[in-house]
Amino acid sequence: MFVWLSASIDFYLTMPKESKSPLDRARHKAFIRLLPVLFISYMIAYVDRVNVAVAKLTMVKDMPDFTDAVIGFGSTLFFIGYFLLEVPGTLMVERWSARKWICRIMVSWGLMAGLTAFVTTPTQFYSVRFLLGLAEAGFFPGVIVYLTHWFTSRDRAKALSYFLVATPFAQMLSPISNWLLKFGTTEVLKTGETLVHPPLMGLVGWQWVYIFWSIPAIVLGVGVLWLLTDHPRQAKWLTPEESAALEAELERERLIKTRGKRMSVLEAFAHPKVLLLCAAYFFITTCSHSMELFMPSVIKEWYALSRDEFTWLIVLPPLLALMGQLLGGWSSDRFQERRLHACLPILVGAIAMFCAPATMGALTMTMVCLMVAFAGFKTYMPAFWSLPSLFLAEAAAAGSIGLINSVGNLGGAVGPAIIGKLKTSTGSFTSGFWFLGASMLVAFLIIFFLGLGARKSEAERLKN
Repeated sequence: MFVWLSASIDFYLTMPKESKSPLDRARHKAFIRLLPVLFISYMIAYVDRVNVAVAKLTMVKDMPDFTDAVIGFGSTLFFIGYFLLEVPGTLMVERWSARKWICRIMVSWGLMAGLTAFVTTPTQFYSVRFLLGLAEAGFFPGVIVYLTHWFTSRDRAKALSYFLVATPFAQMLSPISNWLLKFGTTEVLKTGETLVHPPLMGLVGWQWVYIFWSIPAIVLGVGVLWLLTDHPRQAKWLTPEESAALEAELERERLIKTRGKRMSVLEAFAHPKVLLLCAAYFFITTCSHSMELFMPSVIKEWYALSRDEFTWLIVLPPLLALMGQLLGGWSSDRFQERRLHACLPILVGAIAMFCAPATMGALTMTMVCLMVAFAGFKTYMPAFWSLPSLFLAEAAAAGSIGLINSVGNLGGAVGPAIIGKLKTSTGSFTSGFWFLGASMLVAFLIIFFLGLGARKSEAERLKN
């Protein structure tokens, strides 16, 4: 997998043979040196966040009190904890040290994720999910800010896409979690044979899902202290000419954005464009986090599948999302256009969400809708997260990115809770799909009419 990632980076980012300037060499080295570390870190973080979607498949059998409403409310509490420390955590990256803050985050979330294996009551589950949200707060927006310390505007969407594809990769690792889930369960094969999987070291499968994925978070968290570098001027793997050229280009872009006027963090928080981006991200995460949590349950409820069939089917939506993110990031930088690259995938995903309930009973069509929906709420991300840095810089940009992510991720609290309630009260996921499709449609309209990030003419690009 990581060989493929390196090959794809080389494919898209290889400099022209005649381009040997210190700046271009620094740009290329930054991609190769930093993106793999950030990719793996985010992949592990995402597995630790969403593995409850797999674990719940047997948790509810061992503990009947863990209904869809309980799981949904636990997700809500995760994002409330996430919300509380998101902005302060992002500012820590800007004003202190990205690598030290990311180290703290990864070690603490690994510990909290591992503790989930030992919950026995809904109250304990709620507490651990809330603490996991506190632990992870600041990681995602902190990395977004960190990338602005290293990547110029012409490379930023590509850099974001290589970071963000960690989420579909994380979801594609679900076969590992499903394999772990077998411990302590009884499986009836299609032949009618009963296969008993004994517990491992006294623990059942859903417990091992949490424990197994907590270990790499802690180990890599410590390693981040040596693997990342806060600023180009501190990088020993750049020559003095390369670091100076990259720092100069980043400073030039910062001066263009600020035009000599520095915006405070509080001024940025009140900026209409920041508030609209918060709203757009809220509505899109309402859908994305809900589907990531409940998609396995939807497939399992609608179709009688063997464990192996089920395991490989849930890999397909993130696989298409992965390709969409890479293509979207490359295209957005290639054409220097952010607006349509952000909003059009959301619109396509919304249409897929509206169509999904009508496909119940037709497995192929259901999977097509889920794949298109996943691609929609992943492909938009590289272009979307390039928007704040178009008009903000320094602490104002860092604080605003943290605010957009924290307020927006409250959609990850609202969506699963609503879907869980709708499922419990109606016994169906149909109304939930319609609600999520409507949320995506609202996000599309906000970004489209905001107008930020439209493609500039050649004359405008040369002027800047």
